Amino acid sequence: MAFRKMLPVVLLVSLLAAVPAAEAKYKVGVGEQDSAMFSSARWQSLKLKRSRYLVPWNWTANAATRAAVTTYMTRARAARQQVLVSFTAAGGCYNGRRYSKKKACRAPSAAKYRASFRAFDDQFPWVRTYSAWNEVNHVSQPTFRKPKLAVRYYNVLRREARARKFRVMAADVLDTSNLRRYLRAFLRRAKGSPRLWGLHNYQDVNYRTSSDTRRMLSLVRGEVWLTETGGIVRFAGSRLRKYSPKRAAARTKYMFRLAKAYSRHRAGTRAKITQLFVYTWFGEPRGARFDAGLVNPNGTPRKAFSVVRRGVRGHR
Repeated sequence: MAFRKMLPVVLLVSLLAAVPAAEAKYKVGVGEQDSAMFSSARWQSLKLKRSRYLVPWNWTANAATRAAVTTYMTRARAARQQVLVSFTAAGGCYNGRRYSKKKACRAPSAAKYRASFRAFDDQFPWVRTYSAWNEVNHVSQPTFRKPKLAVRYYNVLRREARARKFRVMAADVLDTSNLRRYLRAFLRRAKGSPRLWGLHNYQDVNYRTSSDTRRMLSLVRGEVWLTETGGIVRFAGSRLRKYSPKRAAARTKYMFRLAKAYSRHRAGTRAKITQLFVYTWFGEPRGARFDAGLVNPNGTPRKAFSVVRRGVRGHR
């Protein structure tokens, strides 16, 4: 992920004051890869009904990955979670700077993607919402600079959804500088009229702005889910490189204010925010490149946990 310096948007102040609490209809979940979250007493105390999980597109390629996916999904089911499943690149294909050109990292054909999805859906038929591909506009994914490829995967799921009865998220994007260009290219090629979209608005949340969120809401129609968002404790190589749970808590509080402000249609927007997934539950050891955890690696709460505990009231 890459962040750029942005100026605060004064307009948001008036919007925050103008939205009655009763109109904040969005729902809250947590994005986390470790199924241990479901056995955490603190997570259970939030009484959340939604979670988000990233699944490598080739999840059946080896026994270890298949076992990890099965464990997570089984425990999520037992916890009565509505899981948003987002397919993503194969593991080990991104080194923090560029996507690998190794054969094992090549983007799947539509046929291979379809076969992998069907295997997943056959094993977990209770899943009702899928994101065709995670962060399609980021360099960590084979869809970067290839909106046509992202559309191909979306179209596969769109066809599958007719018979298997689930919702499909069209483009799930990160708030980088290519957001507008990528989405416009996607919209020109996508079949039908997509009404469900995903946005990772880390920049707006952590720099207390709103421009990327508004840009997304002005470009697409229907619902936008903030599929990854939250206060960042540390992000090496950015203005957020200093380790600060206190700052992350303050930005998490702003995250809820931002979601509330755009939880209904506004002048200049075509879509509204209806769900958000805080990323992530477990934090990383100090010194990690990226850390946005609500709790420490050992499960003890950080300041942002209290913010989320208050923020989820009425949004479960």
